[in-house]
Amino acid sequence: MSFKKIVVAGGGVLGSQIAFQAAYCGFDVTIWLRSKGSITRTQPKIDAIKKDYLETIAKMDTKEGKNPAIFARGIADVDTFDAKACIAKVEAAYKNLKLELDLKKAVADADLVIESMAEDVEAKKEFYKTLAPLLASKTVIVTNSSTMLPSKFAKFTGRPNMYLSLHFANEIWKNNTAEIMGQAKTEKKYFDQVVQFATDIRMIPLQLHKEKNGYILNSMLVPFLFSALDLWATDVSDPETIDKTWVMGTGAPKGPFAICDVVGLTTVYNIVLMYTKIPGFIAPYHFKAIAKKVKEYIDQGRLGKSAGIGFYNYKK
Repeated sequence: MSFKKIVVAGGGVLGSQIAFQAAYCGFDVTIWLRSKGSITRTQPKIDAIKKDYLETIAKMDTKEGKNPAIFARGIADVDTFDAKACIAKVEAAYKNLKLELDLKKAVADADLVIESMAEDVEAKKEFYKTLAPLLASKTVIVTNSSTMLPSKFAKFTGRPNMYLSLHFANEIWKNNTAEIMGQAKTEKKYFDQVVQFATDIRMIPLQLHKEKNGYILNSMLVPFLFSALDLWATDVSDPETIDKTWVMGTGAPKGPFAICDVVGLTTVYNIVLMYTKIPGFIAPYHFKAIAKKVKEYIDQGRLGKSAGIGFYNYKK
């Protein structure tokens, strides 16, 4: 392992998953959170992730378990899968994963800090400014931002040569990819260290050769989700029908609104707002209408799957 002590800043949907996966793979992991209220929101996510891992392992440990639709590559390899060993790793990850409110204490002696906060430019800048003087000289910083370029924040980190992007897909124990993208000042040795870390936590490292908003995955996914949200926001159809159309028409396992629920509606809302502010960006989407309707759901507490309800009700 090139790194040992990992700090994830932010306990949202992906932040919690990244932390749990790293802990599952034997790393010393701490999630830094802003407030006690954040702990109240994050702990249930961790509980749910543990349950998902155990349920997935149980499915993998069946005759049908080697089916690619069931088998989670982030948990084990097909030819060496041992259910008991995997369960033990889940229990150890759950037991050893730490939550911390004191940023200085959280990042002390950290090898890698993974920023996984909301898609808010100013909040990220302020976080990096606060973080910079607290870090050891060895600490590498990565951002898990879904759409923002690392060059936008590099100077605020105090170590632009050791700063880059590391982006994960949701349900990373199943969708085990990690997109790795540097910026102009990223040194290759730190890029390579992050590639190795991605491999060490059972991800398939997908290396980008230049900066691109949205990386590879979201460059394709975001327009797809916008198209679906636009159909809904302009009253062309409802989420259930739009999802059914996509699933039945393509054979995909999930429709766009089910994907939005997994991503989380707050993240979706922030991404929509970000695109409305890009100078000269022209697209056939009614962003204001989309933002208004998504915000109505957020105000009702319909935040997505992790909250038990979003476009769909998961409390049944």
